[in-house]
Amino acid sequence: MIKKLFAVENILNLLLVFVPIAVVLEYVVHASPLAIFIASCIAIIPLAGLMGKATEHLAETLGEGIGGLLNATFGNAAELIIAIMALRAGLYDVVKASITGSIIGNILLVLGLSVLYGGLKFESQKFNRTAASLGSTLLVLSSIGLVVPAIFHFLVQGTSSAAVVHDELELSLEIAIVLIVTYILSLLFTLKTHKHLYVGEPSAEADQALGTHGWSRGKSLGVLLGATALVALMSEFLVGAVDEAAKSLGMTEVFVGVILVAIIGNAAEHSTAVLMAGKNKMDLAVNIAVGSSIQIALFVAPVLLFLSYVIGPRPMDLLFTNLEVLSIVMSTAIMALISQDGESNWMEGVQLLSVYVILGIAFFYLPI
Repeated sequence: MIKKLFAVENILNLLLVFVPIAVVLEYVVHASPLAIFIASCIAIIPLAGLMGKATEHLAETLGEGIGGLLNATFGNAAELIIAIMALRAGLYDVVKASITGSIIGNILLVLGLSVLYGGLKFESQKFNRTAASLGSTLLVLSSIGLVVPAIFHFLVQGTSSAAVVHDELELSLEIAIVLIVTYILSLLFTLKTHKHLYVGEPSAEADQALGTHGWSRGKSLGVLLGATALVALMSEFLVGAVDEAAKSLGMTEVFVGVILVAIIGNAAEHSTAVLMAGKNKMDLAVNIAVGSSIQIALFVAPVLLFLSYVIGPRPMDLLFTNLEVLSIVMSTAIMALISQDGESNWMEGVQLLSVYVILGIAFFYLPI
């Protein structure tokens, strides 16, 4: 099994060759946007993996409290960087779509693959029902934060457009403040007052899969900073090519954001959760999948909204499309249903993946 884990790491390392390829395509060859988009997407996958590994190493050397906070902060750094680049370019549809895609991707795709893979190896797997329940509740809160602006927009249709836009921006800003305060309090809950709910039994196999040993603090920090800088560069390439690439592929920017960008930013995290499920460490797999969705909904989304007032061409609101809102609500609902008994089996993984595929098809056919 250790050889298999190394094989996964080696594959990610081999993909690093796409970093210089993307640079050459952008600055030397001046290749087509589609080629630059594909190379940048592939390059971000191993870079995101390096960021995650460096964060885990730093977390180990800095202690539980600071380490847990570091993990929570940098857990979705790759997606945040991509979204910031899209924000600067004024591609707010892509920003919102990437938020949606990360939330539903972690709930349905990551957890679905983890439950399916673990269920094929073990007849039934158990996880902490209280922790999973809290995660589901926080996701319900995030759904409310997205549903309310959509309902408000529907109710005020037909009134003065300037006043409506102002009120929607104010509403979104105040909701974002509530979400990020809730996120900070959730960190206090998970890292301090009730951290025993989120700490699984120590395992050498888990440490091997996560790669949380063997690096010095200096090396970890250097890798984290270097990978972050390269992710920022690759994200700039990706965002610059996304419009033309989407047209070349016959896709909308929303589909690219919801499905492709979300999968790319979370690829390394996906593999870790699945590997943990295969080791019968479902607590860790569930925490990775659900925790990442919570970070996106309660931390990344508000931060992006705040940043839009500073680096964006205009302030961003939390007015998502009806399909995006419906997708998050349905994903949260099925997550709550599956997690309520504290057990999982492979058929539940199939159910989660089925919902993800159905939503992906719907986003693909969504008119421009």
